[in-house]
This record gives sequence, C-alpha cells and structure tokens, in this order.
Amino acid sequence: MWGLVRLLLAWLGGWGCMGRLAAPARAWAGSRGAPGPVLLRNRRSWVWNQFFVIEEYAGPEPVLIGKLHSDVDRGEGRTKYLLTGEGAGTVFVIDEATGNIHVTKSLDREEKAQYVLLAQAVDRASNRPLEPPSEFIIKVQDINDNPPIFPLGPYHATVPEMSNVGTSVIQVTAHDADDPSYGNSAKLVYTVLDGLPFFSVDPQTGVIRTAIPNMDRETQEEFLVVIQAKDMGGHMGGLSGSTTVTVTLSDVNDNPPKFPQSLYQFSVVETAGPGTLVGRLRAQDPDLGDNALMAYSILDGEGSEAFSISTDSQGRDGLLTVRKPLDFETRRSYSFRVEATNTLIDPAYLRRGPFKDVASVRVAVQDAPEPPAFTQAAYYLAVSENKAPGTLVGQVSAADLDSPASPIRYSILPHSDPERCFSIEPEDGTIRTVVPLDREARVWHNLTVLATELDSSAQASRVQVAIQILDENDNAPQLAEPYDTFVCDSAVPGQLIQVIRALDRDEVGNSSRVSLQGPLGPDANFTVRDNRDGSASLLLPSRPAPPRQAPYLVPIELWDWGQPALSSTATVTVSVCRCRPDGSVASCRPEAQLSPAGLSTGALLAIVTCVGTLLERKQATVLPGTPQTQRACVRLSPSPGGALRGPAAAEAGSTDGAGGGGRP
Repeated sequence: MWGLVRLLLAWLGGWGCMGRLAAPARAWAGSRGAPGPVLLRNRRSWVWNQFFVIEEYAGPEPVLIGKLHSDVDRGEGRTKYLLTGEGAGTVFVIDEATGNIHVTKSLDREEKAQYVLLAQAVDRASNRPLEPPSEFIIKVQDINDNPPIFPLGPYHATVPEMSNVGTSVIQVTAHDADDPSYGNSAKLVYTVLDGLPFFSVDPQTGVIRTAIPNMDRETQEEFLVVIQAKDMGGHMGGLSGSTTVTVTLSDVNDNPPKFPQSLYQFSVVETAGPGTLVGRLRAQDPDLGDNALMAYSILDGEGSEAFSISTDSQGRDGLLTVRKPLDFETRRSYSFRVEATNTLIDPAYLRRGPFKDVASVRVAVQDAPEPPAFTQAAYYLAVSENKAPGTLVGQVSAADLDSPASPIRYSILPHSDPERCFSIEPEDGTIRTVVPLDREARVWHNLTVLATELDSSAQASRVQVAIQILDENDNAPQLAEPYDTFVCDSAVPGQLIQVIRALDRDEVGNSSRVSLQGPLGPDANFTVRDNRDGSASLLLPSRPAPPRQAPYLVPIELWDWGQPALSSTATVTVSVCRCRPDGSVASCRPEAQLSPAGLSTGALLAIVTCVGTLLERKQATVLPGTPQTQRACVRLSPSPGGALRGPAAAEAGSTDGAGGGGRP
C-alpha cells in the first residue's frame, strides 16, 4: 500500500505543478516561406515543470516521476522525446513516444539532492528538432533517514567542585544529514539520558550545566553523562543519536587539614646531635596539589627550644628534628603541641575552615652510654717557678653522669707534656710538678688530661689544662750588651761618654726596676749617674783621665728592687783617644804623641797589608759570597795621632756625647 501511495505522490509531484509555457513565434525554420515577415499563430511550447522523486524508494519496476509534452506533438507518432544530462539513461529514462520519465533505482538525497537534465522534441523520421531544447530539474525529496551524530564525541570536560547551580560545563553539538529546510527531519532536541540529577542540558543549544550545588570531588570525582540528540523536534518517530561526556570535578581548597590522631609519641637518644630526625607527622588533607600544602609549627616554648619542625619537600609531612643537644640526666621527656596549617587558603571557602589543626607530641629522651664529664670545659692553673718537685698545681674533676658513683682514672697525654714536667694522681686528678720550673724558659704549659671510666675504657673524655708559671725574682740584672767605648783627650769635664742600659729577665712588675752605680770617691776616673729608668750615664769627671796605652775598666754595680734584692757587677771599657776637631778619633795609643806629623807603625802595617791585598786581587777572582769587608780595603788617611780612620771609626764616632763613642 505504501508503495502505491509513494508512486502516486511522485506522479502528482511531477504533474500537479505543470503549467504551460507559451511564447510568441515568428516564422520558424520549418514555416512556409512568404515574402516579408509573417505573423504566425501562437503555438504551445514545452509543458513541463520541476519534478520530484522521493529518496530511498525502491520497487520492482521503474517508477514514473513525470511526463514531458510539447504542443507540436499531435499524437500522430511523429514526435520523439530525448533526455540528456545528469543521470540520463542510467538513473532516469524517458519513453520516446509518450515523454514519460521513470527513475530506475533508489536515490539518496544526502549523496545528491538534485539532477539537472535537458529535454528535446525531435522529428522521429528526420531527427530534426521540433522545439528548442529545454532544461529542467529533478529534485530528490528528503525523508528522515539519517539519525543525529556527534562528530566530536565522546567529550571530556572539567568543572570546579562546589560550583554553583547553572555553571557551564561544556557544549555538545550533533549534526543531522537530513534536509533542514524540509520538515523536521533535521530539527534536533537535546536531553540527558544519564547524569541526572547532577547535570542538565539546554534542549536547543546542547550546553551542559551543573544541576545541583556543592558537588564534592572528595565524594565523587568523575561523572559519566550521556546526552541524546533526537530529530523531528524530539517527537515520537524521530531518529536519535547519543554521546558520552566525562565530567571531572577539579579540586578546590575546601577541606582543612586534620591530624589522624590527637597524640604522637616519639623517642630519641640523648646523644643525637642537632638536625637529627626524631619523627614525621602528617595531617591528612583530601585536597590535591597546592590545595593540600601545609606548614607545621611548634606552639609551646618548651618544645621549640629543644626541637624544630619543618615541612618536607612534598609539602605534606612535618619533620621533627633535634634543635639543641639533649641530656637524659637533665630532662627525660618533652611535651608540646604542633599545628598544621594550609599554606594556600581560598577566601571563597573560608566558611568551611578553619584551615588548621593541632596535635600533641611527646618526645622521650633515651639514656645512652656517655664518657665522663669534666666539671669545667677547660682548666686554668698557676704555679710559681723554682718550686720543689711535688708542688701542688691544682686539680681536675670528672664524673660518670650515667653512674655518678663509678670511679674515674686520670692521665696526662704524653704528647702534651713531652718534658714530663707534671704528674697527675690517677684517682683524684691532682696535678703536681715533677721538676723545678723556670718562667723565663717557658711561661705556659698546655696539658691534655684524659678521664676514663674504670669499668669501661672505651668511655673517655679529654680536657685542656693550661698552667701558667708565675714569676719570682730569681734573675740578677745585667748590662743589655757589652760596652767598649772611648773619650777624647780634649773632652771637657761632665761630658757624656756613653748611655749604659740594664736588663732584668724577671717579669715586669715583679720589682724588676734596676739601679746602676759606678766607682765612688775623689780618685774615680769616671762618674756613673743612675737615670732611674733602667739606664745610667757614663760621664767624664771634673779631673780628666790622662792618656795611657791600656784602656780604663770602669766597674758598674747593678741591683734590682725585688724581695730579696739581687745584684751583679759588670765592666765598661773606656779608651782615652786623641780626636780631630770634628770629634772623630785620630789615635788611641801613646806612640801617636811621638810622631805627630807622621804615620804610626800600625798605620804603616795597615798600608802594606792593603797594597798586598790589591796586588793579590789582580791575580785572583773574588769568590762569590765573600764578605765585603774581606774584599775591599779600608780608606786610610794620616792623622796627627797616627791612627787609622775608616768606616768603623766613623761609625763608632757617631755615639752619644761629644768626644766619646765606641771603639775605633
């Protein structure tokens, strides 16, 4: 029955709209030729219009879809109809005699929506055109034979958890290959097949939105939503297609951290140094990524002094470490509180806070075997010098903190006392001298004392003991250097000859001031004046000393002011010399007075020696490294006293006091 109806509709579609197209005509190629233009009657041209064929129709016979007819066709069988163009002869055939057009196979509008053909009427006998060719169209009429499809599906989308109702998630779009201009075959309506009541879809646009508030990622992170698109406006009989949308809830910081237990207990050995890990604490936060990052802190001062807490590299665990050395004997446990706080807090979710939590922590300090502990970190002792062997210096003391009653043995490490100047009592740590000590030889002695547990030699500790040797007045003063000086025979009384300095090796402040005194009485050849600063001035007395061959030996007495006072004597050598007007030495021997205009015997010997040296240098090369005084002659010049004058004499003549100085 449906096949007959479709056939009738096709025929009616082709013929029901037919009209007559008429056109005035002049003399045509087949007119009877008469002179001048002849007006012919109006004749009818093609009778045709647009044809339609329903897609997807298939029958046992070709289907009539329309008829072509020309006014020149009188029904005498002389007219033949021809069909050319798209699908002519294959898809469409025409009855040459009647002009009936048939479709030979099922057509698909989605493949080709229309065909353009050319119709012509010709004389059957001569094939002469009876009418000009005429173009017409056969349209393939759409039926709802294509379901909607989602070319971009399946879809994946993300929306933040806790989003408000109506938050847009994603838009899905379906396509229908049917003709949107014909009927409702391509009119689509979207509905949610699976995903209610969490999500909704706009029926016209396909925009998916959240349908309920406060969707929690920690409860359900992923949703599979099925969306259907149905044509025919969603009415019964329409075709449909569906797609899936995987919706993932992204994380927001809507959960505060929470310790899984209210009390954490740890233990650490007392010998653990600063930085030693005691334990880990983790507050649980179901959020992800940066939303779960935490910072830890110790709330109580008691715990923060001995321990510190930091966050690990992942930002999740709290690392409890030792901050300062622990002592089991002083304190055996610590109790404090630790707080965990989110580092990134979203103001939009403050109502779900506070974003922190507190837990209690107890750390037990475990005892460990410890070496003996000295009562002091270092010892400073003192003993006077020159004390008899066995003199008490001081005492060191150590104890076993784990067992105070355990005996301790003491010893001095040999490398710290190589001269073995001290000894120590093994039982009580008393330190004594072994030999008399000299402060002037060594002021400080640095010993290393070892304390060892008697029942465990492996448990030992060391301490530094610095012993200072105190000064006693045990060194008599003496001259700072040997003095050998001269005085000119022309010097005036009271003239300064030499400043004499004294030296006391005892410690300054131990009454080490030195006094000096020379010979007394009217017959003294020289005067010594104490300067009261550890020095004395050697002066020429009012009666000058006569020249002589031998130098004068001036006795000097030195004493300090210690208890008891110590003294010593020394001698200063003074030669009386003849000097030039400039104060330089000319001669210090008596024979210089016998030949004032000539050279002394010593000068002649010196000249001979110098000449020989010069001759020798011409024949030999001076060896490298030879002292300059052995390689060069001293420049000599005659003087009234016949004395030699050279660098040594000139240098000696530059001492303190006119007419006095060191020996030439």
